[in-house]
Amino acid sequence: MSDLTFNKIAGGVLLTGLIIFGLREASGIVFADHEIEKPGYAIAVEETAGEGGPAVVAAPDWGSVLLLPANIEAGKAVAAKCASCHNFDPGGPNGTGPNLYGTLGKKPGAHAGFAYSPAMTEFGGKTPVWDYEHVDAFLAAPGKYISGTKMGFVGLKKQEDRVAMIAYMHSLGSTLAVPPPKPAEAAPAEAGAPAAEAGQAAAAPAAAATEVPAKVGAQ
Repeated sequence: MSDLTFNKIAGGVLLTGLIIFGLREASGIVFADHEIEKPGYAIAVEETAGEGGPAVVAAPDWGSVLLLPANIEAGKAVAAKCASCHNFDPGGPNGTGPNLYGTLGKKPGAHAGFAYSPAMTEFGGKTPVWDYEHVDAFLAAPGKYISGTKMGFVGLKKQEDRVAMIAYMHSLGSTLAVPPPKPAEAAPAEAGAPAAEAGQAAAAPAAAATEVPAKVGAQ
């Protein structure tokens, strides 16, 4: 065998070895297992905030909004964002998240067959039921309201979306009573009324003071 032939064979073997080594390293990088920083399920929803931070929103009048058919239908559309993780049917299976039928009025972290996070279990230990206020606050920012929850959903930032979602959930086997609507607030008085009433109140003592001497003199 000539030196040239030997060099060709040796070069071919070396090149093959380099290719095999390179493929092994590349596959190890591509298919390497990466530890999950936060276990759970995340749903990407665009988060919007107005200038100067989030606005303070008054608590809804649950007695007026829960039974409105328009809110219930709107809630079905909002619930579509949750359907990849939650089932809403009576007796339906758990998914990545627990079945949500009959959640309103139920104790948090108590749906059968679902492995809740320690944070949700602890929250359920000190919270009797999922009432309207707790669900509203949780839907607004799950990770902030219950730190450590598996639910990675960023939240429903619009109050009308949360109201619609809760109205829909109330139609799904809720055991919570519908509170009576809040009484309507009295109409504000006219701008000149307070000033006029104050003037009349101030004038009354003055008139009384002028009348007393006259009566004394007459006697």
